[in-house]
Amino acid sequence: MTSEPATVDTPLKKLVGERTAKALASHLDLHTAGDLIYHFPRRYDERGEHTDIRSLDVGEQVTVLAQVQRTAVRPMRQRRGNLLEVTVGDGSGGVLTCTFFGNQAWRERELRPGRWGLFAGKVTEFRGKRQLNGPEYVLLGEGGDGEAAANEEVEEFAGALIPVYPAAAAVPTWVIARCVRVVLDTFTPPDDPLPATVRASRNLVGIGAALREIHRPTSKEELYKARRRLKWDEAFAVQLTLVQRKHRAAAWPAKARPAKRGGLLDAFDARLPYELTSGQQAVGREIAADLATAHPMHRLLQGEVGSGKTVVALRAMLQVVDAGGQAALLAPTEVLAAQHHRGMLDLLGPLAQAGELGAADDATRVELVTGSLGAAARRRALTEVAEGRAGIVLGTHALLYEGVDFSDLGLVVVDEQHRFGVEQRDALRAKADQPPHVLVMTATPIPRTVAMTVYGDLEISTLSQLPQGRSPIASHVVPAAEKPAFLDRAWRRLREEVAKGHQAYVVCPRIGDGPASDEEAPREDDNGRRPPLAVTEVAPLLAEGPLHGLRIGVLHGRLPADEKDSVMRSFAAGDLDVLVATTVVEVGVNVPNATVMIVLDADRFGVSQLHQLRGRVGRGSAAGLCLLVSEAMEGSSARERLDAVASTTDGFKLAELDLEQRREGDVLGATQSGRRSHLRLLSLLRDTDLIRDARAEAITLVEEDPELARHPALAASVAALVDSERAEYLEKG
Repeated sequence: MTSEPATVDTPLKKLVGERTAKALASHLDLHTAGDLIYHFPRRYDERGEHTDIRSLDVGEQVTVLAQVQRTAVRPMRQRRGNLLEVTVGDGSGGVLTCTFFGNQAWRERELRPGRWGLFAGKVTEFRGKRQLNGPEYVLLGEGGDGEAAANEEVEEFAGALIPVYPAAAAVPTWVIARCVRVVLDTFTPPDDPLPATVRASRNLVGIGAALREIHRPTSKEELYKARRRLKWDEAFAVQLTLVQRKHRAAAWPAKARPAKRGGLLDAFDARLPYELTSGQQAVGREIAADLATAHPMHRLLQGEVGSGKTVVALRAMLQVVDAGGQAALLAPTEVLAAQHHRGMLDLLGPLAQAGELGAADDATRVELVTGSLGAAARRRALTEVAEGRAGIVLGTHALLYEGVDFSDLGLVVVDEQHRFGVEQRDALRAKADQPPHVLVMTATPIPRTVAMTVYGDLEISTLSQLPQGRSPIASHVVPAAEKPAFLDRAWRRLREEVAKGHQAYVVCPRIGDGPASDEEAPREDDNGRRPPLAVTEVAPLLAEGPLHGLRIGVLHGRLPADEKDSVMRSFAAGDLDVLVATTVVEVGVNVPNATVMIVLDADRFGVSQLHQLRGRVGRGSAAGLCLLVSEAMEGSSARERLDAVASTTDGFKLAELDLEQRREGDVLGATQSGRRSHLRLLSLLRDTDLIRDARAEAITLVEEDPELARHPALAASVAALVDSERAEYLEKG
């Protein structure tokens, strides 16, 4: 180990030793002093303050600050030796039982009632009691008298605020704290990258003080200042990246696609069987104005399930066709691409029949390009696209492949944008001679700060009205483990709807045997829970049991495309009563006669996913019913999440809940780029004002110095916090 000053680039093995450095690298991906210094505590505990043991989830890897309440030794039943049970509590009324196997009299003497400690392990459950089996622990001193613990590893915890780090089973929080202490003793902070004018105007502490106080806070006030400064750095880096991208994009050339009087769009509006909502009209005007400019539109269209986004997108596509260009819509699944194709052909009628008898004078063609097209059909479709006769092209990832060429691609529409990676969206844009206009759509409502942070370089349009004719959806949680009779009632309720002439969905998290696919939940949780229920296993059980006699179809992503299309057509035509499916029905599937959905293992799905799924019912004149079946126990976070989904159909409220329960780094693109996120402290829900202020400062700075040439340290800091891959993700939305 070295006594030389440490910088952010100093390898950890020079500071904490080879063995510890190897553990930090392999378990936490921490390699340098900078990696460790920016590995911030997850929270801070105080002796005597509880961490609410009652809220812990089974299977969760946790560190709790707790006090030993009592110990008990009893013989093991299955083998020789004794079992030590140590009951610890945190002041909230919740308790954990820590179990240690084997004859360990020394541990019983050490874990005396009244002593405080940090206990780390995986939460399990046995006979209704929360347990930690053989947890790692470190004691903080004698309970009540404040005696400092003798263990060197506990020195860090002598103060009032105890940092608790994101840890691994092999590297508990107190080991990380010890390593941080060693690094801080010789650490030389980098030059402060933030312009002095910004620091002064926003009352921000220096970077050196912030990095020390975040790990070893001298008071709550100093900790607040440190966190605020480091949050600012994260927000400022993202906003500078987005503002720079927007600044550069404004200079890109694009072909203007102005509206044309008396063209396809006017003819389409005249034949629409219903009136557009005021929201659809307003958003349509925004998009039309964007398309008419010589710079590429880059707009996000968000709207609740069923708010009419597809019609808005189709009108934009027709404006581009009127202007001599082509428009492509990228859909995440073949089921959705085929449904878009059928729906647009129905809406356009003779306007989509160019070259056919009875076609309108200025008709175009609408082509579907998917991976399952036969060779002859594919050749014909690609010729129509390449020669420009197909003004509207719909497809899946197949649109991205080599050999799909456009005559004049003017608009790219990405449906359910979160289902596509950066490279896929970019590949489609690259098929145009000049940057095309881009419209990305999502039915997952986006909280304002997420929009500002993740989509800050897009213009955003929101459809909040639902078209006339949409019915309300009632949602209820069915606690299958606690009240099995409720599940029986759910199946009877489904049969009642079918008896009225309606149809139903049953959704499962998994397909069945075979390789896992993107539409599936994980096979088995780390905590050993049973595998999620599977479509191929559930469907025959339902056919033989509670849904005997009903016409049941199966739909999932592993079926051949023609079979998927056939099943979906049969369901849409009313030839099937029940569709047992995976989340392949999550987006775009539109069967107005379907009134009930039962989601099995609902706790295996995300909040936004559940909201999307239930949007498949209540699409006609009859009310919709969504039943969320789960074995999650009352009081668990999984159950609270389901209760929240059942309590509201407000997508924006649910989006905020979803955000609260996910790592902020995931929202900010870490999972998209496959890299470890450096955005750790910023909360997109709680730091709204800070994000807004950072954006204002970023706009001012980029207007004065677009490439940050006069601020090289800041440019380097931004590059470290938002690497190039993540910047691309942020740019493309």
